Amino acid sequence: MKAIKSIIVTATIATAALGLTGCAGMSNQDRNTAVGAGVGAVAGSVLTGGSAVGAVGGAAVGGVIGNQVKSTH
Repeated sequence: MKAIKSIIVTATIATAALGLTGCAGMSNQDRNTAVGAGVGAVAGSVLTGGSAVGAVGGAAVGGVIGNQVKSTH
């Protein structure tokens, strides 16, 4: 069971990384939102033991946080 979770997490991260290659034309705020949602989904899933509800909740929270991150440049 632990190996399956490891494979799922690895596949999710790989999918997110490949999906983010489409971010080339996005604004910084859009990119931060997408990254926040991806990281939040993985974190929510891990923290809730693989729960889909945890992944969706984590994605929502991560997306909001990512959207609000401002560059200090």
